[in-house]
Amino acid sequence: MKFDLLRVIDILGTISFAVSGVFAAMQKKLDLFGILVIAFITSVGGGTLRDILLGDLPVSWMRDLFYPLLILGITVVTILFRRIVGNFQATLLVFDSLGLGFFTVFGLQKGIAFDMHPGICIALGTITGCFGGVIRDISLGSTPLIFQKEIYASASILGGIVYFLLLLIPVPTYFVEVIVIAVTFAVRMVSVHFKLSLPGIY
Repeated sequence: MKFDLLRVIDILGTISFAVSGVFAAMQKKLDLFGILVIAFITSVGGGTLRDILLGDLPVSWMRDLFYPLLILGITVVTILFRRIVGNFQATLLVFDSLGLGFFTVFGLQKGIAFDMHPGICIALGTITGCFGGVIRDISLGSTPLIFQKEIYASASILGGIVYFLLLLIPVPTYFVEVIVIAVTFAVRMVSVHFKLSLPGIY
């Protein structure tokens, strides 16, 4: 498992989800402690569940205090500069989509490092990318996006499929990772912009 580029991806994913958690919490007008808690669970929720499923214990953020401190720092910075942002909802969407892309790739690579089947790796990528947002939304009293018609988990799954398809051709792994992040992010953003959704039964 390459810990150079993956480390960067993990850090960027943590930052993206921390920012999205802060804006989601501010939309609900939580106090400072509540904002910090939401930023934290958004950032580490998916990775925590992934590590528990893999038996990789203690979970990653408990082994490296850099991540809790990073989340704390990003939370403070985001709160201080919140007035620069005019549209909380748009900012939340961008950073949530970025986090989805980064953590999808990191989850895929974590599954590969544990010699998991590609299908399981895609599931782990989806869990890593989506379940921090699930815990965030439930904590804020909202229906998680993954359970709505919006294309959210589907973007992560598609990114995972693209990853393994690209591995069939001679493309450097780091290039594949960048493509998958871009694809996951783009699918999420385009689906929201054009109001695309999965079919419902109601």
